[in-house]
Amino acid sequence: MKLFDVYTLFDIEIVRGDGCFVFDSKGNRYLDLYGGHAVISVGHSHPRYVKALESQAEKLVFYSNSVHNPLQQQLADKLGRISGYDDYQLFLVNSGAEANENAMKLASFHTGRSRIIAFSKAFHGRTSLAVEATDNPKIIAPVNANRRVTFVPFGDAEAAEAEMEKGDVAAVIVEGIQGVGGINIPCAGFWNKLREACTRHGVVLIADEIQSGYGRTGKFFAHQHSGIKADIVTVAKGIANGFPMSGVIISPDIRPAYGMLGTTFGGNHLACAAAIAVLDIFESENLVENAARTGDYLMQRLQEISQIKEVRGKGLMIGLEFGFPVKQLRTELLFGQKVFTGASGSNVIRLLPPLTLTRQLADEFIVCLTAALNNIANN
Repeated sequence: MKLFDVYTLFDIEIVRGDGCFVFDSKGNRYLDLYGGHAVISVGHSHPRYVKALESQAEKLVFYSNSVHNPLQQQLADKLGRISGYDDYQLFLVNSGAEANENAMKLASFHTGRSRIIAFSKAFHGRTSLAVEATDNPKIIAPVNANRRVTFVPFGDAEAAEAEMEKGDVAAVIVEGIQGVGGINIPCAGFWNKLREACTRHGVVLIADEIQSGYGRTGKFFAHQHSGIKADIVTVAKGIANGFPMSGVIISPDIRPAYGMLGTTFGGNHLACAAAIAVLDIFESENLVENAARTGDYLMQRLQEISQIKEVRGKGLMIGLEFGFPVKQLRTELLFGQKVFTGASGSNVIRLLPPLTLTRQLADEFIVCLTAALNNIANN
């Protein structure tokens, strides 16, 4: 059987990770400034994380949601306290797309309405409604094109409210900071205006914090930089440091009913143990604060590099826009300098490192980036 060929692959086999580094099958060491799409939050193979997985696996990996699983409540209590959403409810699933799918479904149940407002350059996932709310026609199959989603310009709260005034909008879904779209940060006041508009029109505000959440921007959630609360918050990526898991954080105003939502694997015992260990490490190592401090330092250093057209982001969610396509630069960084980075479109490099990144490693990246740019200029 062949693998279904849908990924463009680098000719590298990663076999081991340690902190902010990964190692390939040939013994080469790479500085990981991408974290596998922002997934690695507490560093590769953190000893406390590994121990938690091993301990739980020795006892029980999985049983269904037809029995009590105290680890789910333990996770909910800890996540609520750390995130500032302690009076909300938690539904656990497996992927970011699944979290967004359930969030929009809940909004429709709650309001009795069927239309969703999303924003230009949005990315919310690849399942049925999540992909329809993603602003990329190339990945939307005909079966997904059901005209249930209306796109408005990113950051334009007034355009979103104009759609709400039509009376059929169940929810507005928006990323805390757009990741795949290019590390785009909404203008000042956007979240506050959007929150007020949703409240006026009885529309559910969904904050997609799958990439921008879990401490990455120096707050637990990116929308918290604006001081507002969403009605639903979706989380994934860094929630379990690579173990497949996601969650939907739900307002107490949205009431559950038996059978409303369901999942086979969501919230299983091993996943919960992984997620609890992540939050324990967050607290003991002050990783949210480290993301803020180290991110500010790294962005300051990056702004000194003249070849970069714009540096944007918050914390350790950083976009570097160049005036030229970055494919060659990423290749030089990876194979010449042994640094993993990501990309958005043709001209933007994304940096989404583990939240354990230090100033010393930030400086190491600056040296590598400068060398890569010089090598390209001289060849």
